[in-house]
Amino acid sequence: PVRCDTFDRTQLCSLLCEPHQTYLNCDAICNGWNADSEEQRIQWYEDIFDVRPNDIFTVKSEKERMSYLSNGTNVEADFFVEAQFNETVRVKETNINIFALQLAVTIFILLSLSILRFDAGRFVLGPLRRMLKIVAWYAKNPLLPLPKRERNFDMSTSTKRSSIFSRQSIMTQNEIYYESDDDETVQQLGNFETDALINTVTKITDLMRRCWGVAGANIISANLARQEGGLSSSFNPTVPGEAAYALFAFIGINNFDSHLNALRDEIMILINDIAAVLHEEVYRWGYEDSGQCNKNLGGAFLMVYKIGAVKEVIEKLQQAEAVIFSRRTTKLRRRRSRRSIMSTTKTSTLHARGSSATLTGAPADKMSGSHLDTIDLSSLPGMQKFTDRALLGLLKTFVGIHRDKTILEWNDDIRLGLGVGAASINLLFGMDAGWAVEGAVGSEYKIDATYLSPHVNMASRMMSATKQYGVHFLLSERVQKLLSENAKGALRHLDTVTVKGSSVQQKIFTYDAKARHDFFLYSRTESQADLDSERYSTSIWQTDQDLCAMRSHVSDEFIAAFTRGRDEYLAGNWPQAIELLLQADDLMFQAQVEEGYVTSMAESSFRNLNNLNMSDDREESQERLALGDGPSQNLIVYMKSRGGVAPKNWAGYRALTSK
Repeated sequence: PVRCDTFDRTQLCSLLCEPHQTYLNCDAICNGWNADSEEQRIQWYEDIFDVRPNDIFTVKSEKERMSYLSNGTNVEADFFVEAQFNETVRVKETNINIFALQLAVTIFILLSLSILRFDAGRFVLGPLRRMLKIVAWYAKNPLLPLPKRERNFDMSTSTKRSSIFSRQSIMTQNEIYYESDDDETVQQLGNFETDALINTVTKITDLMRRCWGVAGANIISANLARQEGGLSSSFNPTVPGEAAYALFAFIGINNFDSHLNALRDEIMILINDIAAVLHEEVYRWGYEDSGQCNKNLGGAFLMVYKIGAVKEVIEKLQQAEAVIFSRRTTKLRRRRSRRSIMSTTKTSTLHARGSSATLTGAPADKMSGSHLDTIDLSSLPGMQKFTDRALLGLLKTFVGIHRDKTILEWNDDIRLGLGVGAASINLLFGMDAGWAVEGAVGSEYKIDATYLSPHVNMASRMMSATKQYGVHFLLSERVQKLLSENAKGALRHLDTVTVKGSSVQQKIFTYDAKARHDFFLYSRTESQADLDSERYSTSIWQTDQDLCAMRSHVSDEFIAAFTRGRDEYLAGNWPQAIELLLQADDLMFQAQVEEGYVTSMAESSFRNLNNLNMSDDREESQERLALGDGPSQNLIVYMKSRGGVAPKNWAGYRALTSK
């Protein structure tokens, strides 16, 4: 509150500068103080003290009228106090605080967005993405294998039989739905609309797969697949069929008509109990989950083991052929000169092309049925393992039917025994291999996914013929050729026949399976059975307890006698054939008596044998017939019905007239 012109400048500078150790020109200071404007004074402070413009804060008091003595004269003037404060430190602190506040707000916003994004992804985007993944998954392959990883679920309130398919459904649903979540997260979900949508989509696609099976896979894929631009294709259930190679197995419930009349509405329970055992074993032993149930026909089931589309099979055969010729060429290169190598390579190439032309002389979808039958499926890599496992699934089903507690309880149902004794639930198996057209039959109002082929009919004929021969299994020659050597050694060639509707001669084979009351001794848990399936090797035909038990009644002596009798029968030496087959039948009877089969089982088995009445000169009891060898008895009856002497035009085979 001083003016430079009022006081002595030297005294003023001494007063102001010395305490602060500031050696400035007092005239400059006074000039700064006497600047014409506030902006000039502030600019002067900024230049002198190196302070930013915004760091100078000016405070000015109100004016007050005062008088002072100037040159002996009393003068009145307006006095006020004006001060400039250096706010550098405070501004710095304020800026730091503002920066920290903005940083905190930014972090808070990011965290909030992350939480919102997590919830949106968890409850909206994630479920929608999973739903799209489900559709894309089934569009790519509607028959994807069931996941191996199981989730925790409670089975305490349901029986093993009723929970087999529900468990598989839960496994499939959880694998798709919660594929990236842990168990704790899984338990927290389930009460939102998106969860309901996912469950609905999963159930619909699962129902489509189960209802249409392997034959409807193309229908599902064609209608779920996306076109270019992400647009979904229009619904078209009647898509064109596709030719494919497969193993076909018909499984029939023996005496189904009598069971139906006895049980009436409860027959559905029996069918489902049998289907549970059948489907479980077929799915378990099918190579890479190839076993699929195509149709449940009430008293029969059609099981399909798809090898591949005709185009795929031909491509694999060509690849295998190319490898073979490339190896031959490599060997020749090591042995011959360059000139001979060139000529040999040309010869091999021409031979390979000629052989390939045989396979590809016509497009796969235009090839006739006779042409498709010429393809040698046994040359496909892994075909023996594929066929072995298919047959093993059926054999394990046979054992499971006679070991499962639920089905064994049906044997004690007085209605099935017709009030005269214990019943026996038995299955009959027929198998064939070849091509078929898979696809939809029907219209836009109703379609059925099925297989159309003479080989499907052949499998059905094989199943029906089991009753004539008194066996549980009948396999065509096509199936026998695809089996491993160990599996072939366990089969028995029964006859050479032609079936109704076909002029093709073929051998028919059986696997001698006998029902036993002690199958429960060889029970395995589901995990153990799965492990046995995963560890499959061809030695299983000699080491598996179930397989050994069901063939324990078959001796080498019996096989030798039957083989000689069958060969004589096919050669036309029927008198000698009858003698040998009678010997084989007696050996089988003795073996089964030694095994300890009781009368009730014999009588039950007898009721399952049709057309096995022996001649009057052999007045055997029902038990004797049931414990004998059905194929031997059948051949003897056939030969004796024609006088016991082969006709002159005998060609070594006979026709099976019944379907």
